[in-house]
Amino acid sequence: MAVISGGTTLIDNGALDSGVATGKLILLSTQTASSSASISFTSDIDSTYDSYIFKIINVHPATDGADFTFNMSTDGGSNYNVTKTSSQYNARHAEGDGTATLSYIDNNDLAQGTGFQIIGDGVGGSSDECGVGTLQIFKPSDTSFIKHFICNFQNYRTNDNSYNVYSAGYGNTSSAIDAVQFKFSGGNIDSGIIKMYGVKS
Repeated sequence: MAVISGGTTLIDNGALDSGVATGKLILLSTQTASSSASISFTSDIDSTYDSYIFKIINVHPATDGADFTFNMSTDGGSNYNVTKTSSQYNARHAEGDGTATLSYIDNNDLAQGTGFQIIGDGVGGSSDECGVGTLQIFKPSDTSFIKHFICNFQNYRTNDNSYNVYSAGYGNTSSAIDAVQFKFSGGNIDSGIIKMYGVKS
């Protein structure tokens, strides 16, 4: 049996105490790209869930070396231009073992910028190359606080590197976020799947 401060039992006889919130993911939407300029989620982002998770699966750019990006909207997707401040670092390792670095990427961060946030850097466009990742946005419908996001994205980079990118920041708005869009910095999303889940407490 494990107990935390205040006497709450976490585990008793191999089971979680009924008072411990476990949460679960509720699949709300699945979108599949096929030479698509962008993928937009314009419904089901509301006060129903505390946060929303986007699973990005094997996105493949039509243009070799394009960056994968996202932005948020407060007007149902009419405009994707939420002001954002963010930070980003990456770990990379070359196939030939010649490059192995951990770096802050100041070219990909934003300081009160309204443009699309880069979350995948230089995704390879050859037939077997792609990127995957997870983006989480917290309390998007809240009208009191800013909107935090965190993202981890892994991709094959154009110069034969495994490229793992960590991005985080906030949308500097107290308006409700009600739509999210993904796209490459140049060219279409040739193929890929993005799933949106609500996180239920």
